[in-house]
Amino acid sequence: MTGMAAYAGVHQATMPQARVETVDPTTLHLGGEFVESNLGSAIEPDGSVTVRAIGQQYSFTPQCILVPANTPIKIRATSADVVHGLLIQQTNVNAMLVPGYVSVLTASFTQPGEHLMPCQEFCSVGHEGMWGRVKIIPKEDFLAIAATQRRLSCVE
Repeated sequence: MTGMAAYAGVHQATMPQARVETVDPTTLHLGGEFVESNLGSAIEPDGSVTVRAIGQQYSFTPQCILVPANTPIKIRATSADVVHGLLIQQTNVNAMLVPGYVSVLTASFTQPGEHLMPCQEFCSVGHEGMWGRVKIIPKEDFLAIAATQRRLSCVE
């Protein structure tokens, strides 16, 4: 049994995951999928919502994510500098944001409300101030806002 566990551990450590997306962390804000104008929430043709976000010392961009209730949501996020954690409190959304890699999470929120989104990976001396928010609103309200804006966030 020990031999099988050791073999599996070594094999998993030497073999890459089946699907790993990479991104150049030095150009995140300048071009590609994570350019500034492409961050936030957007409605996809199938009615789902995709959220794109970046974690960097010591903030998330966008600072507040706006999503509709009762809708499939895909969160695509990465880090610009060091390892960060994306945790949406009171949900099962929790991921590490590693520079050079895209983290993909799926979620659906049933109730409108607001959740805190702290960085749960120690990222340096300003880590304790790295907080964001996720605001869940009724789907009808989200669609009304989306009709006038390409990318949505709840930052005032």
